[in-house]
Order: sequence, then structure tokens, then C-alpha cells
Amino acid sequence: MRKKPEELRSHRWYGVNDLRSFGHRSRTAQMGYPRSDYAGKPVIAVINTWSDINPCHSHFKQRVEEVKRGIWQAGGFPVEMPAMSLSEPFQKPTTMLYRNLLAMECEELLRSYPADGCVLMGGCDKTTPALVMGAISMDLPAIFLPAGPMLRGDYKGQYLGSGSDTWKYWAELRAGNISESDWQDVEEGIARSPGHCMTMGTASTMTSAVEVLGLTLSGAASIPAPDSRHAQMATLTGKRIVDMVWEDLKPSDILTAGSFDNAVTAVLALGGSTNSIVHLIAMARRAGVDLNLARFDALARETPVIANLRPAGKYLMEDFFYAGGLRALLTQLGDLLDLDQRTVTARTLGANIEGARVFNDDVIRPRSNPLVAEDGLAVLTGNLAPAGAVIKPAAMEPRFHKHRGPAVVFHDYADMAARIDDPALVVTQDSVIVLQSAGPQGAPGMPEWGQLPIPQKLLKEGVRDMLRISDARMSGTSYGACVLHVTPESHVGGPLALVRDGDLIEIDVQARRIDMLVEPQEIARRRDAWRPPQPKFTRGYGVLYLNHIQQADTGCDFDFLETEKAQPPAGGDPEIH
Repeated sequence: MRKKPEELRSHRWYGVNDLRSFGHRSRTAQMGYPRSDYAGKPVIAVINTWSDINPCHSHFKQRVEEVKRGIWQAGGFPVEMPAMSLSEPFQKPTTMLYRNLLAMECEELLRSYPADGCVLMGGCDKTTPALVMGAISMDLPAIFLPAGPMLRGDYKGQYLGSGSDTWKYWAELRAGNISESDWQDVEEGIARSPGHCMTMGTASTMTSAVEVLGLTLSGAASIPAPDSRHAQMATLTGKRIVDMVWEDLKPSDILTAGSFDNAVTAVLALGGSTNSIVHLIAMARRAGVDLNLARFDALARETPVIANLRPAGKYLMEDFFYAGGLRALLTQLGDLLDLDQRTVTARTLGANIEGARVFNDDVIRPRSNPLVAEDGLAVLTGNLAPAGAVIKPAAMEPRFHKHRGPAVVFHDYADMAARIDDPALVVTQDSVIVLQSAGPQGAPGMPEWGQLPIPQKLLKEGVRDMLRISDARMSGTSYGACVLHVTPESHVGGPLALVRDGDLIEIDVQARRIDMLVEPQEIARRRDAWRPPQPKFTRGYGVLYLNHIQQADTGCDFDFLETEKAQPPAGGDPEIH
């Protein structure tokens, strides 16, 4: 049943004949809007994460106007609300430190203002999960507008992929195989349009996951940012949210254990970012769904990687779009998906992808010819990671799937930066590089430090991959034999804090094991000698963060934000809230 105008949430602000509503209407008139613009119409909050320092969203100034156009055309009243812009390339120490702050801001904007529904504008890595987390908790009708990937990079006639080719050519520069002039050419050609990374990094992984969850228009996540079809999609998104308000179609009507299974399966088939594990778990827990590492691993064992995209494969997101995009890939997964799950289109996932075709079967492969048959991601446990760790087997040299080697330990990032290229460092290609103090509390913020650099002297010998272990994350555009998200982290006394130089470390991806081969009595002795480090913050948001951040295996959300929906404050004005 469709809502009536007097049932709109905004009616409590605008439609009541009292002193408060007089103030709301008079101040809206002050901004140039007559009553006819908003009376009895859905008020749509457009949460825009544009800023001058976020290149991924540099086109959002134009896109927000296209969203508004769609809202006006459908009979709604758009209200743009700028929100914190988490700019992946610039914000230090990491945007992950602020993901939960943006989630809180999104939730509070929607709770405290007269919003009947919202359009969430994001795409740069952490903006997608943050906005969705906030919207899930508020549970108003919500639709996500993905920023879209940038165009392919260009370097001397070769296509460049952001992130992946940065690490590749940086290694070649450090090895002395390319010149500073070559490096500058890479710099000038690798990012040449608005949009987020055009590899299957965290940005495209998360926007794709949100589409499969059912929170975007069908096909929205694959469209390159500069493509005119992206602008059209923005207007259609604005139109759709107005109908969603009248239908009262909310995230809680869409998000289920089945929809999260679909999203995880799609991420695995895409060869998606390891970061998706942390974000999807956090989003699921906001929705009351118990998604955990074991479920990721179970789905990974049966899901082939069929998207031939960097960093695991060959192509880029622009190629993926021309090959049919996400809708086409989903048709290839067939019985691995629950196609009866609801979406914001008011149709099922199966109905949304009906008729989609693959136009290049080297970019989007059939299940009979996968890029990797299984294990796009793998979850490891053992005495080094009792609560789990993550690795991406598809993006590493196969010889490291089962490996044993002596540890070379760096106590924190500064220690690693100071010593990694020291010619006197005792390290070989069989060594295991270990970075401590890089987790949610230790860094702080669990930065993307996990693709630890290979020592320069080994690069010059031709080494391009080594086993590397940390409690950090790594960019979804990264690659290599990198064990990530080791939990519990070293900063809170996890076993990673107890590793010493020379300790043998063993990994077995097939067996899903990672262990330090040290006698239990010695581990116990080291634990008794361990002392907690000093807190990283003494004031402000940082103290709130340290007091409430959870570990990677449960999504790094704040412990006071999970599951429960947003409510007015105790003693709040029920007329407004």
C-alpha cells in the first residue's frame, strides 16, 4: 500500500499547524521555496560526499544536480546534505579510521532532519560501506548512487590500472629497470578522468557488492564515471527514490542473509578486494545478519573467479562494462545466487539481470573456463591468527600457497620504512616479512600497509613476491602473497606481537593454516613479558575510536552501533522525531 502525504515523516516538520512548523516553513521560504515545492511531497536527503580533495567524486557537483532533477520530476523535494568526504589518496593515516565517523554522520543527518528517504552518493573506498551502514541503521528508504570507475590509464600505448600498476612500476623503479622520466609518464597517465579506481580494487568491489545486495539501480555500479549513461543513471536514481518513499521500501525490507550471501559470492567471482570482508561483515551486523569469516571461506571454496580483472587478471573496469558489466557476470553464476532476493527496483535480482549478455568471454568468463577455479579469497587460522586472517590466493605466486620461512620482524611502520632497504638486512626470498602494530588500534585505523615492500636488494635480484604478514589491510588494487587482518591484532596482545626474528612461520592455503613454529612454553613466556603499548590518542574522536573499535573479524565497527536502529534521544520531541 502506498503512503498518504500525511504519513510522510516530513509531515511532522512541515504539515502541522503549530509554532514549530511555522518556523520550518518560513525558513524554507527564506531559501526561495514556496509551499507548493514541498507540501505533501517526499523530502529526499541527497547525502553527497563531494569535496575539492576527493578526485574520485570530482564529478559529483554535476551528478547531484542530475539526481535532484530526477527527484523534482518524480514529485519529490530534494535537499542536498554534504557529508564527510573520505578521500582515499589523501586522508591520513587512513580513511578506515573515519569510516565509522561518516556512518555516524549519515545516520544522524537522516535522523535529525525531515528526510523521508535518501540518495547516498559515494564510491571512493570507505564512503560506500560508511553511507550504507548509516542508512541501514536509520532504515529510511535509501538508494545508493555509485561514483563509477575512471577511464583506463595510458602509458606508452599500454593500459594502466590505478594502484596495481603503481606498485608494479614503483618496484621496477626501485630495481633500476625504469627511469625517473618513465616514472613521471606513469604518474601523468594513470588517472585521467573523474571516478574511482578502475581496477577491481575496494571501490569497484564495494559498489558491485552494494548493487548485488539490491541497493542500487540494476547495472549502476559498472558504468564509467565520465560516460553519459552515468548521468542518466543519476537522474533515474533520483526518480526511483521518490517511488520508494511512497512504497515505504526500506533497507530492512531488502537486506537478508541471502542477499549478503549473494554479495559475497559476487565479490568472490569478481576477484574482489580483501577489504570487502571487513566492510560486508560490518554492514551485515548493522542489518542484524550474522555474516562471519567462516561464511566467506565456505563460499570461496565453491565460487570460481570469472572476472578477468586486475589485480588478479588482465583487464580493467572500462573493459568490464563493455563486456556486459556486473549484470552479465551475475548471469554466469546461476545457481550460486539466490535470484529471488528483493531490490530497490521493486523487482527481484533475477528479474533485474534477465536478458543480460556477455560480449567478451575473455573479460567475463564462463564457469567452465574460470580465471581461478576457487579460493578468490581464503581465511586462515592457526596459532598466529586464532580469530582469523585473510589472503588472496588468486593475486599471489602459487609457490607461496604452501611455504615455510624465517621471520623478519618490523615492530611498526616507521621501523620498516627505516630498515627495509638496508643492504645489511638479513633477508632472502624465502624469508617471511612481518609487520606489527598495523591493526585497528595499533596503527591506528588499520591502514592499507599490508602489501609490504620487498627489500630493494631482492628486487634487484628479480624477486617480485614474498610471503608477508601483518594485522593491516591492503589496497584492493594490490597483489602478492600478503596475509592480512591477522586477528587479534598485535597491539592488543595477539600472537603476532610475540613473533621474533628467525621464528619459522608456516602457511598452507589449502589447509587454511598459518602458524608460528615456536614451542608453546616459549610463546607463553613471551606473552608473560608483553606489555600493552600506550594509547595512540589522548583526545577527541581518536579516544572514542580506541575505546569502542572492534577487531577485523567482526567488521571494525563501533561496539555501540551494531544492529539497533536509530531512535530519537531520550526525552526528545516526538513531534519532530
